[in-house]
Amino acid sequence: MNDQNDQPAPAPWRYAFFFDVDGTLAEIQPRPELVFIPPSTLAALERLHAGGIPVAVISGRPLAQLDALLAPLQLPAAGVHGAERRDATGELRNLALDNQALERIQRELQQACSEHPGLHLENKSVAFALHFRQAPELEEVARTLAEDFAQRYAEILTLQPGKCVFELKPRGASKGEVIRAFMQEAPFSGRTPVFLGDDLTDEAGFAAVNALGGRSIKVGDGPSEARERVASVAAVGSWIEALLNELGVPAEPRIKPD
Repeated sequence: MNDQNDQPAPAPWRYAFFFDVDGTLAEIQPRPELVFIPPSTLAALERLHAGGIPVAVISGRPLAQLDALLAPLQLPAAGVHGAERRDATGELRNLALDNQALERIQRELQQACSEHPGLHLENKSVAFALHFRQAPELEEVARTLAEDFAQRYAEILTLQPGKCVFELKPRGASKGEVIRAFMQEAPFSGRTPVFLGDDLTDEAGFAAVNALGGRSIKVGDGPSEARERVASVAAVGSWIEALLNELGVPAEPRIKPD
């Protein structure tokens, strides 16, 4: 895991691995529902998990979407930036939220977005994403709307910018905090965390991993708290394969690679 050849560092059995999804395990698509994880990457994740190395996914997506993307795998996971979390035992540990207030916010956001064709509202049940990837000229409209709702509902929501999106996520939801929570539990505790991500939404995770003495790895270019890089989503798949080869994990996945 270095800048020179994107290969894992020695002694990977000492690590616990955390992966973002969109832009890390999967290429970003024009719409969230078009995203998929390549079968070869799924097979590599299955081998890593089956090899006894702790691995979890940390995403802005809801858990239900993560499970659909990873099927038939069901890994420890955190969705909606940590508002939803399933630990290694399968127990759900979700933030307590005001569902009535969230329903009211959804209705108001739908009305606001309906006035701007091209601005796509994604309802994540406990969070909301304003996507402008297909209408980049609406970036300032999306920003203004998101900032307005974050201010009006500051006791519930906080603003999280991302790639061609502004998210309104539950206050207290953070990829950094959820990585810290995993690291206090078996089988992650006592290991060194490694987190791969690509976006502004992953910066809190990078900062937490750095503070824990771990390895923070950004996919792609741009400024970041991450201390290491891999070049692309395709390089992440190769990176995991190199890790598996170093570990000597047998290639007997249920998921057939490409």
